[in-house]
Amino acid sequence: METSAYFQFIMALLFVLALILLLAYGAKKFGLMARVTVHSPKTKDKRLNIVEILPIDARRKLMLIRRDNVEHLIMLGLDRDMVIEQNIKTKAGTMENPS
Repeated sequence: METSAYFQFIMALLFVLALILLLAYGAKKFGLMARVTVHSPKTKDKRLNIVEILPIDARRKLMLIRRDNVEHLIMLGLDRDMVIEQNIKTKAGTMENPS
């Protein structure tokens, strides 16, 4: 193959990668992507926050969710979701800092 064919291949690859990045940015900008924020500085003033997510195995995970000053421990699975513990009290106005 000639060098011009390699050049065309590289340019086409860069063009496709740029399109993918542009579409991802557009989806994020218009709110089409899932918004999972764990300990984000933007979520400190929100009433609902995901505190922690812990994968149990390939099909299940534990999620600790905070609403106002109350936390709820939920197990998410493929077939069903269940509340493990609810109304876990937290200290008013405090947020744990991740290490």
